[in-house]
Amino acid sequence: MSSSQTRGVPLFNLPDDVGYRLIELPPELQTLLESDQAPVLTLESSPSSALLRTADKTYALRQKNTSNALIILKPHTPNPSNPEEGMALISTIKETVDLEAVKDTAAVSEPAGPAKNTGSKGKWHERFGRNR
Repeated sequence: MSSSQTRGVPLFNLPDDVGYRLIELPPELQTLLESDQAPVLTLESSPSSALLRTADKTYALRQKNTSNALIILKPHTPNPSNPEEGMALISTIKETVDLEAVKDTAAVSEPAGPAKNTGSKGKWHERFGRNR
């Protein structure tokens, strides 16, 4: 058996003050961004969410929380005289931004109005309390 030791990659905790946000791109938007023709993207606000607009599509930005944190790392050499390189943890992300295609932009930009009264107000709580 070999008695050689295997050393791991050194990990350093060096958080920076940059607020990172990861955006999950739909495949058609990724293709557009990777094309030779640079698209014009605009960010706009609406009552329900922020909107990302391309020439022919509109996407609503939705924040999604994740139970598994994403850790952003970058190469790091703590001592320039020592060529051994490690990794530095620069940020931990617990939420991402998803883009959802919006078909009718007028529905997004105008309030829907008051909620309809279905007459079921408080009944779930009454049944829950009765069975305890």
